[in-house]
Amino acid sequence: MRCRLEPMKKVAKTIKEHLWGILNAIVLKVSNGPAETINSRIKAIKVRSHGFRNKERFANAIYFHLGGLDLYPDGICR
Repeated sequence: MRCRLEPMKKVAKTIKEHLWGILNAIVLKVSNGPAETINSRIKAIKVRSHGFRNKERFANAIYFHLGGLDLYPDGICR
């Protein structure tokens, strides 16, 4: 690192430390988009609920809304 600017030294050090992860993400075309989508949907559940009394109820709401369950058994009209 020959640069005398401290912010540039910090960037270069960060890239050097995470180089393999960066290269893997590029080669494998990995994205954190799906995780961000789930996080935003969980935040929306939290906002709509106006708070939960305990963590178990919050977890149940997440499972209910994001679990992909079919609440109607086969043969019943919707």
